[in-house]
Amino acid sequence: MGTPTSAAEPAAANPLKAPAKALLTKVSATRPPAKAPVRTPAVRAAPGKAAPARGDGSRTTSARARGTRRGVDADGAREALVALRQEVAKAVVGQDAVVTGLAIALLCRGHVLLEGVPGVAKTLLVRAVAAALSLDTKRVQFTPDLMPGDITGSLVYDNRAADFTFRPGPVFTNLLLADEINRTPPKTQASLLEAMEERQVSVDGTPRLLPDPFVVCATQNPVEYEGTYPLPEAQLDRFLLKLTVGLPGRDDEVKILAAHDSGFDPRDLQAAGLRPVAGVAELEAGRAAVRSVTVAPEVMAYVVDLCRATRTSPSLSLGVSPRGATALLSTAKAWAWLSGRDYLTPDDVKALARPTLRHRVSVRAEAELEGVTPDGVLDGVLSSVPVPR
Repeated sequence: MGTPTSAAEPAAANPLKAPAKALLTKVSATRPPAKAPVRTPAVRAAPGKAAPARGDGSRTTSARARGTRRGVDADGAREALVALRQEVAKAVVGQDAVVTGLAIALLCRGHVLLEGVPGVAKTLLVRAVAAALSLDTKRVQFTPDLMPGDITGSLVYDNRAADFTFRPGPVFTNLLLADEINRTPPKTQASLLEAMEERQVSVDGTPRLLPDPFVVCATQNPVEYEGTYPLPEAQLDRFLLKLTVGLPGRDDEVKILAAHDSGFDPRDLQAAGLRPVAGVAELEAGRAAVRSVTVAPEVMAYVVDLCRATRTSPSLSLGVSPRGATALLSTAKAWAWLSGRDYLTPDDVKALARPTLRHRVSVRAEAELEGVTPDGVLDGVLSSVPVPR
């Protein structure tokens, strides 16, 4: 996950591209794995009926994601989520770092902003991750005439019942692909704010809970800004990660062409051999294990020092907020757990600093003219802040 350019970042510079087999062979610490809570899935509302409102104690779970609830330990959940990269690679080649970022977002219950030029399989990537995790997914193409009700749903008059009934919008899913989110006006962009933060939507004054898990995967094109509406800082800060989907390397591109020459159909993932390797139970077990990752006071102070250093950088007009600091702590803990440890290290923080913070800082106009980028500023911060021993 490099800077927002078309070039892919070298693997050596990106710890998230570590081979899946290497992640599985890392030695875990002595803390026993946390047991995942087993919850009875909620019954989904019948079509045309109102989803449960806040306060009734229930939350909907998609029929596909519901599956069979079973107890899953932390080690089993880790192996399943690490295997996610190998499974997605059957359909999407050369984007292991992005798949890892999506897994971290699901573990942290956060949202992801995917940035890349057209044709690098952003949509296919989200669909493949959803298929490998047995999750529902819906896609919304954001256009200038898209209305908030087209996303959240609306009240529709039912002639048979002589009453208005709620018709859920595409936001009622597990993975929502908001394609080219910067091509719709701020009014429609803002309709996602409540869904992203509160995990509910309010229609006609009635809040309706969204399925769990719920993650927004929004895409935007970094090279074409004509007719677009840049996301405001308040909405950018709602995204847990900003991942760059770069162009594949030469060898990976040869594999892509060979797959298509052999009859690969991106619209038929089952024919490509892609099968579910994990589900809601593994995600719940992983979340419980991530919450139990130990953070030493020195490492926690290191996270704070990194974020505070961005606020005094002469190249930035806006530094990282406390929300960004908590996001960095969460993503670093998830990466530590995926790496086989139940404690956080400064290297874990460094590995997630750029994807977690790059969209939370604003470069001054004069510095931007000199070629300064958010990733470049963050690299300088990482090299200047003392690392705890």
